Amino acid sequence: MKNRVVLRGLVTLGACLSSVGARHAAPLPSASPGPALTPLDSAFHALNRLAYGPRPGDVQRVAADGVMRWIDRQLSPEEIDDHRLAERERRFQILEHDRGDLAAIFAEAQRERRERKLAADTMADKDGASPIAERGKRLAAEFAELAVVRAALSERQLDEIMVDFWTNHFNVYVAKGADRFLTPDYIEHTIRPRALGKFADLLVAVAESPAMLFYLDNWESVAPGSVPPAALRVRARPIFGRRPGLFGPMRDPAQQDSVRRRALERMPKGINENYARELLELHTLGVDGGYTQQDVIDVARIFTGWSIERPQQGGDFEFHDWAHDRGEKQVLGARFPAGHGMDEGVRLLKMLAGLPATMHHVSWKLCQRFVSDDPPDGCVDEAVAAWRRSSGDVREVLRAIFHGPDFWAAENRRAKVKTPLEFVVSAARAVSAEPDTSPRLAQVVARLGQPLYLHVAPDGYPEREAAWVNSGALLDRMNAAVALAAGKLPGVTVVLDSIVAADNCDAVIDAVDRRILGGMMSENTKEVLRRQMAGISDPIQARALAVGLAIGGPEFQRQ
Repeated sequence: MKNRVVLRGLVTLGACLSSVGARHAAPLPSASPGPALTPLDSAFHALNRLAYGPRPGDVQRVAADGVMRWIDRQLSPEEIDDHRLAERERRFQILEHDRGDLAAIFAEAQRERRERKLAADTMADKDGASPIAERGKRLAAEFAELAVVRAALSERQLDEIMVDFWTNHFNVYVAKGADRFLTPDYIEHTIRPRALGKFADLLVAVAESPAMLFYLDNWESVAPGSVPPAALRVRARPIFGRRPGLFGPMRDPAQQDSVRRRALERMPKGINENYARELLELHTLGVDGGYTQQDVIDVARIFTGWSIERPQQGGDFEFHDWAHDRGEKQVLGARFPAGHGMDEGVRLLKMLAGLPATMHHVSWKLCQRFVSDDPPDGCVDEAVAAWRRSSGDVREVLRAIFHGPDFWAAENRRAKVKTPLEFVVSAARAVSAEPDTSPRLAQVVARLGQPLYLHVAPDGYPEREAAWVNSGALLDRMNAAVALAAGKLPGVTVVLDSIVAADNCDAVIDAVDRRILGGMMSENTKEVLRRQMAGISDPIQARALAVGLAIGGPEFQRQ
């Protein structure tokens, strides 16, 4: 009976959200222009864009303190006390392990997998997961949950939003080989400390990140004909292939020569253009940035030798002088003289960070994230101007966006659809939910279509509404919302009394409208809630259903 009630509510509330089939999804209704923004309206809008939505009481606090003052504080996260999140972070074991620790776990799991495959004494040996492998899986799941907990609980909300933005802009795929142990360090020590810093510094750090070097295959990009040192040839690093003597000493010289020869055959022998192409197309200039295929080739030549250590040594960044192309290159008209090493890669990255095409491309993406799926030209122009004035200081670019008229324009409010991560976290914040350290809330995000760090392509998860709005996705969101409000969503604890304590139907709807939807609930949604609550005799269940349907309904999907 209860499921039928929820389904009827979904059908009614979702009628305006989608048509049949994802490719023909109808746009969500935008808010009408309406009167000028009140302080409460401004606070609600800012909390939905610069944060993962308001928690109970946030709108009133921000409005009373001053919205622009709150925005300025968010642009200086280092000055915001975040002790509550710090206490929660101590429960995550993943933060106790550095890249070397995770590399050792990964290498040991790989070694054990090979040994079990060779032994294969029993079916259990073949099929059973080892304790080491299980530990690795637990840490990986914990890492995804950590992102959700931080987004839900942090007082430094804009910082968390920007970590997510750069994670997608500089996407890596965690399930690709060594990135299973390289990605946590990449997010923690490459992205997070630089989320509101200079773009050039972030670009260089990403280029030197082992996670990016492995993901886009630059670790195996070498100048054609280059020969590694004798010690490296003998060692035959396992990152390129299996190490000689892995399963016991080899005293037969012929066997040793055979193994070394096969290892050398597996060594990279030429230039890989993957990172060079994505650096120009996605990370900096954009697809229309004016570069040519020859530019891509010369960029790839510049980054030959940028590689990583083998997992047994920690998987750190490593520049291989022997693998670097020392010939002359030319990129976008700029000459890179012969005879240089790693320094020319750093020079190129700083040059790219300051080019007009890069300023426009990244500013456009920032305006798309914070203002509209189709950013107004004025917003982009103001962001580019701030970039030029500040030499690419991200917080100054954001300040220009947030102080600009397009950010506050009526046509851009409630104009963006939440991604699954934004939906789940904003729903949890709306009802003061307390997430635990299990991976279950991150699994909800994954079920809604956005498994964290698992976007295969280098472009990251999309920002546009069309990627997320379809009938199946909306049904899943409604089910998650109703389960959350009823206290049945695994991984979180909810106390609805902090949201609405009334039992009267109209009083409940009014409280839900004000405290969760910022007073934007449509008359159609109110009527749906009245009908659905009328069918529930238990006032506590009726209240939970009203909250769940409101969170799963059309108004909450927008920000």
